[in-house]
Amino acid sequence: MLMHMPDAAGVHHAPDPQARIVSLVPSITELLCELGLAGQLVGRTGFCIHPAPLVAAIPKVGGTKDVNLDRIRQLAPTHLVVNIDENEKPTVAALAKFIPHIVVTHPLAPRDNLALARLMGAVFCADTAAAAWCEQFEAQHAALRAAPKGPPQTMLYCIWQDPWMSASQDTYIARMMAEIGWSVPQLADPARYPRFDWAPELIGRIDGVLLSSEPYRFTSVHACALEQRIGKPVWLVDGEMMSWYGSRALAGLRYLGQLAQENLTRLP
Repeated sequence: MLMHMPDAAGVHHAPDPQARIVSLVPSITELLCELGLAGQLVGRTGFCIHPAPLVAAIPKVGGTKDVNLDRIRQLAPTHLVVNIDENEKPTVAALAKFIPHIVVTHPLAPRDNLALARLMGAVFCADTAAAAWCEQFEAQHAALRAAPKGPPQTMLYCIWQDPWMSASQDTYIARMMAEIGWSVPQLADPARYPRFDWAPELIGRIDGVLLSSEPYRFTSVHACALEQRIGKPVWLVDGEMMSWYGSRALAGLRYLGQLAQENLTRLP
């Protein structure tokens, strides 16, 4: 029996084994390749870099926000995969004028990856591959939940400097951190990725700082300088592992387990 699954916009999509797909979401491009659908991807963004051997053959159509509409029209896709956070409404609306099916995604927490994989599997007729991936995810998630993690800690997750910006509590990143008992502090700026200053009051409320490898490429030089400045532990973390949903989330769970183990060795 064919399943019509709703996407994040509530739209039900019928399975289409002949779909011609343009993905404007790097992490979902990777997931589609993981599910064996690379041959049906006719377009991707320049930020869709994984898995490198497969995406190299897929035409680029611009960035996640500045896409080339004419180029996409020439590729004649039947389906466009977008994300509420990463892609802009006016761009998606313009593409919807000539692409029949717009598949909207919006994972907000690690376990949302299960529904995401099943959606991609159902729409693009890769149900068996999606089910196998979900089994792996469930096993890895259970292993992470069962592993020792140490006491809860408040960690500021930084994504940019000049100005300094962090991930708020209402992000996928924060919910990934919560899997190992780490929380992010509430800041005065209500944005999902708020700006902040290194005020003594903020420094006093955190146990440490995580500097992400993306979108700003923080290095060990940044980490050492900041640690000296604020007197709290500062770690470099892999931004893809912490923020990419889709197939990268499976590796992300293993990465979280490693961070938790490293944290245990640091505790007195």
